[in-house]
Amino acid sequence: MKTVLITGSSSGFGLEIARHFLAHHWKVVATMRKPDPALLPVSPHLSILPLDVTSEESVAGAVEAAGPIDVLVNNAGIGWMNAFEGTPMDLAKELFETNTIGLMRMTQAVLPHMRENGGGVVINISSSVTLRSLPLLSVYTATKAAVNAFGASLSIELEPFGIRVRTILPGSAPTTSFGSSARAQIEAKGGFHPAYADFVSAVFASHQENQGPKTQTSDVVEAVWRAATDKDCPAVQPAGADAVAWAG
Repeated sequence: MKTVLITGSSSGFGLEIARHFLAHHWKVVATMRKPDPALLPVSPHLSILPLDVTSEESVAGAVEAAGPIDVLVNNAGIGWMNAFEGTPMDLAKELFETNTIGLMRMTQAVLPHMRENGGGVVINISSSVTLRSLPLLSVYTATKAAVNAFGASLSIELEPFGIRVRTILPGSAPTTSFGSSARAQIEAKGGFHPAYADFVSAVFASHQENQGPKTQTSDVVEAVWRAATDKDCPAVQPAGADAVAWAG
């Protein structure tokens, strides 16, 4: 029985990915900042572990408790939307620490086991915002663009060891908590920069007028499942109708 470790499993993509792998008879290590056993069905093949990807100690403890890992799904992340001028540098560092460095930290922690076992898969959940330049997302996009570049280079290094690196680019997914968590962050930091008030209003009005296809959580789950089980799947997969359209 293969083992998958998923970061950010308390909601959204991570939670549904954990459910999917459990239903397909994998051993699942679902990690989250505050473990909640009620989120997932009781199973002898399920472990729920505390994990903060920004902490070396937390990452080391989770990886040790999980044991050998065949597939790592780097899903943990935080959102942000604001003009760059309205983004405090401490928050920019927090975004990179979670979305980029935390992902690297997790990957580095599992690589020795994968290398010794002769293979594995690292799946990074990035974003389709890296496919098209969008306003008010400069810092968030930068954290995800770094993930894309990291994965592309890392895959070359790890290929001789039989370790695959795959990147998933989800589109806009209204059913996840991304939007609400980003709004909470904005409010906690004092809202949008006042100098950009008219611009922000225009951006949101444009979003409301252009309501096209969106990404469903199932789109991302299917892309992750394919990345984990299909050796011939593309190194980068857009996930969701909007992401596929943007990828052209």
